[in-house]
Amino acid sequence: SQANFEEDSQEQPAVGHWKTLMPSKGSKEEPETGCQDAGGGDETQSTEQLNVSRLRSSSVEIREKGSEFLKEELHKAQKELKLKDKECERLSKVREQLEQELEELTASLFEEAHKMVREANTKQAASEKQLREARGKIDMLQAEVTALKTLVITSTPSSPNRELHPQLQSPSKAVFRKGHGRNKSTSSAMVSAASQNVTPEPVSHECKEVDSILFAEFQAWKESPTLDKSSSFLNRIYQEDVGPCLDFTKQELSELVRVAVEKNTLTIEPVASQTLPVVKVSGEECGGPKKCALSGLPRTCKHRIMLGDSGNYYYISPSCRARITAVCNFFTYIRYIQQGLVRQDVELMYWEVMRLRREMSLAKLGFYPSEM
Repeated sequence: SQANFEEDSQEQPAVGHWKTLMPSKGSKEEPETGCQDAGGGDETQSTEQLNVSRLRSSSVEIREKGSEFLKEELHKAQKELKLKDKECERLSKVREQLEQELEELTASLFEEAHKMVREANTKQAASEKQLREARGKIDMLQAEVTALKTLVITSTPSSPNRELHPQLQSPSKAVFRKGHGRNKSTSSAMVSAASQNVTPEPVSHECKEVDSILFAEFQAWKESPTLDKSSSFLNRIYQEDVGPCLDFTKQELSELVRVAVEKNTLTIEPVASQTLPVVKVSGEECGGPKKCALSGLPRTCKHRIMLGDSGNYYYISPSCRARITAVCNFFTYIRYIQQGLVRQDVELMYWEVMRLRREMSLAKLGFYPSEM
């Protein structure tokens, strides 16, 4: 049959021409066959329609399910988007807060750095100033130490160096001369008798004997020298010499003088003949060239004192100056001992202290050198 079909296809006429087909032997049965074909076509058509309707219903279901799925996915996406928006908003707030904190921290760091720089500059300036002052003090102290070493080496209690340390001069000779001069004011007979019967001995030949109690107190103080009054050595000297020597009529001013002497802040200077008047607390308290501020008596005052840096001057008589100078000489010497500047035997230092105590005793009794 395939061979016949091929032959028929090869023998087909050209396009546009019809070939007459001869009826076959079974032409009578053709109508029935056609009827049968028609019935089969209806069934096929209904089947196709049924299939089409099924396809349509399934497509509708698919569309509905797809739309529901898409709605669910959209809903999920919207929820996720809202969450993402909230997270972005939170992160943006965190970022703004961090930026603000960073700005505040930067500003505080810059402020702290500037403050530290200012403090460092201030401390550096203060340190440089203190360094300059310390260098000046060191130079001054070195010069003082050099002078004191020279003084200690060249001056001893038995033979003090009067050129380097005039305040260590013993007023005994001058006092004796002054007493002898007073005798001259009496009758010539008394003077001749005194000159015949009383022959002054040099100070270097006077007899001396160490008091065991005083020497023991001085030795105990020498082991750990201090300016505290609690030691028996200084307590005795305060009661017997320093206190009575600085006990003047003006009690309030006397106490100020004593404190200034102890603190080494008292200044004594001579009064020039043409000195301009200075600012004073009161005329009665400060005295004047013709009135002593400590005794309150009319005396010719050749010196004046200043207590610390007060700027107030007090005119003092020669007797008051001798008493203050004697106490100052004593404190100067024990300060030298305390600082380790006096390198002598303990007994020599003891006799020097006794000599200074004798000066205070004579001064508080009213004896003083004529040059004062």
